[in-house]
Amino acid sequence: MATQDPDFEHEAELNTLLKWADGIRTLGVWANADYPKDANRARRYGAQGIGLCRTEHMFFEEERLPIVQEMIMATSKARRLSALERLLPVQRNDFEGIFRAMDGLPVIIRLLDPPLHEFLPSYHDLVADLADLKVRLQHFHTLSEIDTALGQVRQKEDILNRVKALSESNPMLGLRGDRLSVVMPEITEMQVRAILEAAIHVKKDGVDVHPEIMVPLAGHVNELKFVKEIVDRIAPRSSPKVARRSTSSTAQWWKCHAALTADELAEVAEFYSFGTNDLTQTTFGMSRDDAESKFLMEYTEKELLPTNPFQQLDRGGVGKLIEMTVKLGRSTRPDMHMGICGEHGGDPNSIEFCHMAGLNYVSCSPFRVPIARLAAAQAAVKHG
Repeated sequence: MATQDPDFEHEAELNTLLKWADGIRTLGVWANADYPKDANRARRYGAQGIGLCRTEHMFFEEERLPIVQEMIMATSKARRLSALERLLPVQRNDFEGIFRAMDGLPVIIRLLDPPLHEFLPSYHDLVADLADLKVRLQHFHTLSEIDTALGQVRQKEDILNRVKALSESNPMLGLRGDRLSVVMPEITEMQVRAILEAAIHVKKDGVDVHPEIMVPLAGHVNELKFVKEIVDRIAPRSSPKVARRSTSSTAQWWKCHAALTADELAEVAEFYSFGTNDLTQTTFGMSRDDAESKFLMEYTEKELLPTNPFQQLDRGGVGKLIEMTVKLGRSTRPDMHMGICGEHGGDPNSIEFCHMAGLNYVSCSPFRVPIARLAAAQAAVKHG
């Protein structure tokens, strides 16, 4: 049976209820959206902004993935810059579409986050492909066939060597997020240019644009300073006016060190966004994928944990880190804007905690925006 999108606009009773909820709640409800169609849906469902736009999802698109792979495979900075120049207009067009969809509302764009090896074929697939090519090579008879096969073998071997070079014992805690900005700042420079140039283009068409740049995984103030210097250096070249009035930078939280030093990071960051999925992983010291497939269900069944902490925010541990961050961050910057952008942003119990902790917004899947609007109102009624 084919699935159907809900006809949200014609649900009169639901929309009346949600309007009442909007008049009561104090917690903002934003949405996670990576494409214009997602942003449009989020806005129709009542989202007040985009709390997380993941740029890596754009990189996985079929027509641009080869360029991304070329950038990763580059053996020199010049070749990497050449690939990035070709990615720039594509990324800029992505942002323009989202800015147009969210005319008048804020859009938080996260700089590249995942490890680079995720954009390349897997090690095991490459080994299997190489083995197959070498077997087939023995059955070729013409020089043309042999040359073609040898070229494919060399190409696969080059990629395999790069995959080996990028492999890590624990990729989640390795070269990703703002660490990529330190090691390969030209990637961040391209993304900042794309964001600001997109803002310039849509602003000329009368779009009221509010871009905000998220620096993922910042754990130490010096990391954030390093990336902010890149943003500050690129912004005036792209558009002094847009850069001065529209953009701000943030640290995305998932490290305990960041929570403990939130007052220091607030001297640089202009808002905080809690990536509660990864924050839960690092606080508990468990991989979500492994935990949910191996033992987490047994933990909840035996009541070792009251709920799955990846579905409902753990108030006793993760929650205390968030509360600490709010207190320390606002001791330095009293008006600091803070929110969460993990899966917890659509969970009513977690939304109640965010209201109590003094966050400004939650960001969730567009489909959970109506639930979040109602849950935020319920929290306001319950706790004032």
